[in-house]
Amino acid sequence: MSKVSYYTEEGLKKLRAELDKLRDIERPKASQAIAEARDKGDLSENAEYDAAKEAQGMLEMQIAKLENTLANARIINESELDTSKVLVLSTVEVKNKANGAQMKYTLVAQSEADLKSGKISVDSPIGKGLLGKKVGDIAIITVPNGSIELEIVSIARN
Repeated sequence: MSKVSYYTEEGLKKLRAELDKLRDIERPKASQAIAEARDKGDLSENAEYDAAKEAQGMLEMQIAKLENTLANARIINESELDTSKVLVLSTVEVKNKANGAQMKYTLVAQSEADLKSGKISVDSPIGKGLLGKKVGDIAIITVPNGSIELEIVSIARN
């Protein structure tokens, strides 16, 4: 059974664009590579043919995975989300209790995560630790080098 994933409209558009590219551009390229390798003669000793078939298999697996993800994807209606607690698409400002450093994260689906732009996955240790918390709550999060305490300073929607 597949797991339902929640996406923003932007994230879902990116997934669909990637799937379209794989189907419309990469699949014909893989077929062409197989045809060219087949034309080179004996298939039992043709490493180029084997490599092209292997690449095609990997491509088809990637396409199937994306199709499955899209089939189980749901768009999040941001206007209906509660702003009193941390949920998917919340922008959360947290304060590290140990060193006083403040950070701002937006919780997103795993495929949309991008730490450079401040987007972390709800499946990450920090994301899981922050979910459901309210302003003033302290989230104790286990990370590879121990645990950290993050105080929720503010919660907003973008």
